[in-house]
Amino acid sequence: MAERTRPGERQPSLADVAGLAGVSHMTVSRVVNESGPVHPDTRARVLAAVQKLGYRPNSAARTLVTGRSGTLGVVALESNLYGPASTLYGIENAAREAGYGVAICSVSRPGRSSIGDAVENLRRQAVEGIVVIAPHVTAGRALAAAPADIPVVAVGGGEGAPVPVISVDQYDGARRATEHLLALGHQTVWHLAGPEDWLEARDRERGWRETLERHDLRVPDVVRGDWSPRSGYDAGRALAGVRGLGAVFSANDQMALGLLRAFTEAGLRVPADVQVAGFDDVPEAAYFSPPLTTVRQDFIEVGRRTFGLLETRMAGGEIGARHLVPAELIVRESTGPR
Repeated sequence: MAERTRPGERQPSLADVAGLAGVSHMTVSRVVNESGPVHPDTRARVLAAVQKLGYRPNSAARTLVTGRSGTLGVVALESNLYGPASTLYGIENAAREAGYGVAICSVSRPGRSSIGDAVENLRRQAVEGIVVIAPHVTAGRALAAAPADIPVVAVGGGEGAPVPVISVDQYDGARRATEHLLALGHQTVWHLAGPEDWLEARDRERGWRETLERHDLRVPDVVRGDWSPRSGYDAGRALAGVRGLGAVFSANDQMALGLLRAFTEAGLRVPADVQVAGFDDVPEAAYFSPPLTTVRQDFIEVGRRTFGLLETRMAGGEIGARHLVPAELIVRESTGPR
């Protein structure tokens, strides 16, 4: 039996359904909007959660009264990585608070055709505006084909994107982490970078590199990972043999977790022998051993500003091309006193 929502209580959200069913936001959206394939067992679990919570999309009633769907579309990469998933949650949260539903169309490969197909899928659902989460270089290029007759904004997308873009200031976050490590007395900082085709990885690498160059310090060769703890572990095993290794800035916290394990296995103490900083501030970062110094991204603020930009566009207003949300350095024991 569905739970009744009392007057004044917050209506159940798509995120609530996802949490109860133990699936992603995108899976719930596929089931509710019948917008993609879902395993029958998973579909049944989602529908059971919908029934239990009494979740009801309100777009149909809004459309009858106002001629508007009350629904926004989001094109998102199929990913369980912390950054993209948290960005999606921030957008959905902001839209829900403003009374909008969200239809999510996920893509497995961020190419021009797949993103174009996703946009067309959302248009058929009569969404009022579309957000494209575009963390890849190819996804940013695909924005060139964004339709002109529906408001579109992007999260990520890179400089020069043909639609308004909002993102966390990745460059400044990397600069802050690098400056912090240099202030502890290191003569240089090594960098464990993310995949080259990710715009955020490029911005973080550039922030690290240009900070060292401004200080006239040696810029070590970049070590490349794939965002996973395993790639961080492999990189850590290689870096553990570097003579005079003092500090490493990892492009995300999951790779930093792999670094910490590899250094421990190699007999290197963190922070006494080598100091490590990450990026993202995943919920587990404060419980790493040692707790991880990292750069926090405010995904709720990203969602709020993204919705604000889209709302302005839907109202016919003009907005700037690029909008940055500040990053925050969170100092913990992984860069403590040596």
